[in-house]
Amino acid sequence: MEPFNRPYMTGREFVYIAEAHANGMLAGDGPFTKHCHEHLQKQFGVHAALLTHSCTAALELSALLARIEPGDEVIMPSYTFTSTANAFVLRGGVPVFVDIRPDTLNLDETLVEAAITARTKAIVPVHYAGVACEMDTLLDIARRHRLMVIEDAAQGVGSAYHGKPLGSLGDLGCLSFHETKNVISGEGGALLTNDEALAARAEIIREKGTNRSAFFRGQVDKYTWVDVGSSYLPGELIAAFLWAQLQQGDDITRRRLGIWRHYHEALAPLEERGWLRRPIVPAGCVHNAHMYYVLLPSLAARQEVIRRMRERGVSPVFHYVPLHSAPAGLRFGRTATPMTHTDTLSERLLRLPLWIGVDRELVIDTFSSVCAEVCGSR
Repeated sequence: MEPFNRPYMTGREFVYIAEAHANGMLAGDGPFTKHCHEHLQKQFGVHAALLTHSCTAALELSALLARIEPGDEVIMPSYTFTSTANAFVLRGGVPVFVDIRPDTLNLDETLVEAAITARTKAIVPVHYAGVACEMDTLLDIARRHRLMVIEDAAQGVGSAYHGKPLGSLGDLGCLSFHETKNVISGEGGALLTNDEALAARAEIIREKGTNRSAFFRGQVDKYTWVDVGSSYLPGELIAAFLWAQLQQGDDITRRRLGIWRHYHEALAPLEERGWLRRPIVPAGCVHNAHMYYVLLPSLAARQEVIRRMRERGVSPVFHYVPLHSAPAGLRFGRTATPMTHTDTLSERLLRLPLWIGVDRELVIDTFSSVCAEVCGSR
């Protein structure tokens, strides 16, 4: 079976892990963590980058920094992973779901302003498939209504919006280094910000609510409990693995883009026949080839394509079940708009295997023949 994903190794991961062990420090915020922080600050052009043990942790840290309280509302798409909503629900916040755009499957910026109420605290754009939301409009809305913008850039490492890296545009940005992402550490994430006050508080919250980091910098003579917090930092072995990946990040993106472009060119004739729709990348957006998806004619067609491809040794997958229709979404959130595109497109979306080393010809040949059988006979 050609799997949907296989984690990529650069070849330096175990060398750095052994070095971390030799250093005698396996807890968080050791030398490799510092290497990663400095690299991310430079790559994203931000004041501060803090590693976390997951993007979920970065989102939870963001909810604390945004001072979300029971009843506060947070605008977001429904077509996203549960962590986008859970981070705020844990603080008593209410996810307010807005429909997505039919082209990029990102939050529809034209619907956001009407969803704002007196309880709204933040907007959380999710950059689906590493393609940027329309950030200029969202940032303008947030500025005029004095709202925070928290970017869920879990899929966006290596992507940009009008020359600016995703995750660096809002008040806070959240990254993922999960094994399904481009640059990985198994589990892992990071919080980005250009706001010095937010960075200072994030450092404290991330270290169990203490000023321990300031103590190790020699800025205080002892550390103590100064704010709410939790343990959001990863261990040094995770940071060592990630450091090997970050050093090869540009090459990883380049190689994935080669596969993405191969798929995109090969599937153009199928789109011309009306059997599918390929991804759309708006002008001004540079994506990272995080995934390659197609939109098929119907849910039934998608199910049949998946079944037949798996029978022939290739494993495609669908993606999110929209949060607004999930049991927890119905309990904790609310919809602010009709969810027309969210409902229909989520049923039609199919993701093809995309990882460094994938048999791209096998994937395309199998998908093309199955698509002809299923969609060509409509």
